[in-house]
Amino acid sequence: MAKKNYFVPPDQPLRHPDHPKPRTRREFLAQGFTAGMGTVFTGSMFASLLSSPKVHAELSLEMQQRVVECGLDGGSNRKIPFITIDLAGGANMAGSNVLVGGPDGQRDTLSTAGYSKQGLPGDMLPGGDETPPVDAPVDDDGNPTGNGDFTDNSLGLFFHSDSAFLRGIVQSTSNETRNRINGAVIPARSENDTGNNPHNPMYAIARIGQSKGSLLSLIGSRNSESGGNSMAPAQYIQADLRPTKVDRPSDVTGLVDVGDFGTLSSDAVVAVMESVARMSDAKIDNVSTLLSDDASVREKLSCTYVENASLAQQFPTPSILDPASDPDIVGGPNSIFSAAEFMGENEFRKTASVMKLVIDSPPQGYPYAGAGTIAMGGYDYHGGGRSTGEVRDFRAGRCMGACLEYAARKGRPLMLYVSSDGSLSSNGVTEDTDLGRGKGMWTSDNQQTAASFFLVYNPGGQPNLLGATDAARNRHQQIGFMRASGDVETSSSPAANNVDQLVQMVVLNYLALHGEVGEFASRFDAEGLTQGLGAAALDNYVAFEPILPGGVLTNESPT
Repeated sequence: MAKKNYFVPPDQPLRHPDHPKPRTRREFLAQGFTAGMGTVFTGSMFASLLSSPKVHAELSLEMQQRVVECGLDGGSNRKIPFITIDLAGGANMAGSNVLVGGPDGQRDTLSTAGYSKQGLPGDMLPGGDETPPVDAPVDDDGNPTGNGDFTDNSLGLFFHSDSAFLRGIVQSTSNETRNRINGAVIPARSENDTGNNPHNPMYAIARIGQSKGSLLSLIGSRNSESGGNSMAPAQYIQADLRPTKVDRPSDVTGLVDVGDFGTLSSDAVVAVMESVARMSDAKIDNVSTLLSDDASVREKLSCTYVENASLAQQFPTPSILDPASDPDIVGGPNSIFSAAEFMGENEFRKTASVMKLVIDSPPQGYPYAGAGTIAMGGYDYHGGGRSTGEVRDFRAGRCMGACLEYAARKGRPLMLYVSSDGSLSSNGVTEDTDLGRGKGMWTSDNQQTAASFFLVYNPGGQPNLLGATDAARNRHQQIGFMRASGDVETSSSPAANNVDQLVQMVVLNYLALHGEVGEFASRFDAEGLTQGLGAAALDNYVAFEPILPGGVLTNESPT
């Protein structure tokens, strides 16, 4: 009998007989019917300055002062850049990608049946004797990055040595970058196949000092309230921080395209924009808005024109922001993506657009955006054999690695958070093809096996786990645990069965990187926001020692 071909190419939608036809944008994204691409509507500013011979014109001292007064310089309390990758549909995280163990940490092994549920057959169990496959991850010198026992901690965090995420990350990063990365995993259930899980931490991150970049606040690759597939916790949402949609290079350059000024030089354009700002101020002074917050409205109107003048000075040509013109990203001798990869893969262009804004900055300035979400569709891949998930996970790993490598090249720290709505499980039947790699086929949705994880890049060296002993450090690297059966132990942490508190735990760890754990409760409870983790035990839910004590990122590029 002929064997059924389960493989679904990475850009082909997933059609599940046990799922209703997709109706919402989230369902279309999860099943891969849309790649998340779309049109961004932003204020148009400059177009014809591409031919301007001068790199930068200067603002007057008066206008420079107004830029500071309007808070358009990125602020003085910059924090570590933050990117979240939202895998829509219920991707595999635990076991076959990031190892998740029992109460004593990642290496506290589960049962054979538990690993089978997580897609690992009996001859690939962590701790076993490994014969690396031909295309196992290798370092820059061609040596396998794994430990020879189906584990790999070349990123600090333990992955399965044949993890598709890991293979993608390794391909996008250098040895030097990987030596400065560490991570933590959080076993936590969330509902399957729904965008209603409040996984997205962007607004909460914004509330603790990362709300303003030198160009704009939050960005996301979807035109949604969170900027991604999953929702943001309702208590943190602020209308004025709604993410700007960015998912392609033209969206990035469009942010600083201010219209047609013909053959005017950069100096002349800046002078015109300053004059417009001054005339607008004079007009605003003579008009009453009749609103209760009249002064605040006047100031915002005035600052809008000041911002236009500032952008004219900073971006005499939109190509300054173009990811496709950045040799670290594409087109350089050692770029992260080859030209063929960049032109042929929407997800790579999307990732490049977000990471460019969140990590890069103008000279002697702060990053262009406060924080960003990258939503990737098509991760409801059960029923597509094993190969479908492997190929999509590898592509996601390439995108994760690209963000980490770009941070390394710009000399900036980065916290990268990866989540998905629900998870899935295997029935133990393997797919013995080159793409299936002899691992268990994904057969059904299963929120019991779900987890999220984060990776931290530190230019100064690999982040140090909390704890005075190896046993303590192991417990900080895995916050919560799984049962031997491969299911989340729902009593193992406040986040294990509560997605709101999972977000709070991620935010707590973000604060901890700045040495600000003690400010967690006050920052949120002062606004009447629930935090729920228990102030007396916060250190139990923190992975790393601070990498940026004092909580301030200097306004230099690179740091």
